[in-house]
Amino acid sequence: MATYTEYPPKGYRVRMSTYWWLGKWPYLKFTLREISSVFVAWFVIETLLQINALIGGPAAYTEFQDFFRNPLVIALNVISLFFVVFHTFTWFNLAPKAMAVRMGGKRVPNILISGPNYAAWVVVSAVLAWLLLRG
Repeated sequence: MATYTEYPPKGYRVRMSTYWWLGKWPYLKFTLREISSVFVAWFVIETLLQINALIGGPAAYTEFQDFFRNPLVIALNVISLFFVVFHTFTWFNLAPKAMAVRMGGKRVPNILISGPNYAAWVVVSAVLAWLLLRG
């Protein structure tokens, strides 16, 4: 018959640093990708604020532009751009792992899944650059 003890023995637990995710690139990349979502959200909020300022008229849009000339906001946007591009690359590279497409019993190569994403990104970027820079 088993006996009850008021203080059961503790199990074995490996001590782990708070910064365990810094030890290997895949862990760091995963963590940075998750953090990058905050910066993606910042760009969405910024776009919504810009649309709201445009609706508010010329005075509201001028005030909006003045706020975004602040060096801290410019620095935040540069950091956000880095994280958004990083988020895009990691997302496109993750797509083949998330979508296991099979044709003829064989898995479709990763490049055939992520490649069109990159191609569409380049085409959309080129069209937007042409529209914005044509004068």
